[in-house]
Amino acid sequence: MSKLERIKSKIFNREDETFRHLLSYYKFKGYKLVFTNGCFDLLHLGHIDYLSKASELGDILIIGLNTDESVRRLKGNNRPIQDEISRAMILSSLSFVHAVVYFGEDTPYELIQMVQPDVLVKGADYKPEEIVGYDVVTANDGEIVTLEFIDGYSTSNIEKKIKNANL
Repeated sequence: MSKLERIKSKIFNREDETFRHLLSYYKFKGYKLVFTNGCFDLLHLGHIDYLSKASELGDILIIGLNTDESVRRLKGNNRPIQDEISRAMILSSLSFVHAVVYFGEDTPYELIQMVQPDVLVKGADYKPEEIVGYDVVTANDGEIVTLEFIDGYSTSNIEKKIKNANL
């Protein structure tokens, strides 16, 4: 398998039977599953810091990735800057990412129900009990972890910087 094929092999739709089998395999092996989600429109240092720290909380890091349509609903018509295939390929190329799964809903609740992660990770701008999927994870004795962001790094800030440079 080429390196590009390996990267592509980590990208799934929730309905993919391969993804379901992979989840079963991970659970059978007793791996600690870590889940996080987001748009990840322009991958930057803040994302790398956040995702690498999330990956250290378990054995397998699964990322729920908003589809283009859901990003537009959440962020506005000028987003995403990069299409979902590009965003998924970039995320899945990271060595510590094991799976990237698209979801088109406004929240990843259904995906979290399917994955049943041992650890659910979001940014520290959320209170744990406000995080979508809190009830699913805690009902299975899972853990909710919030991680601090690196100040000054956000896709919105990068977008503004690019727009201002082009004036």
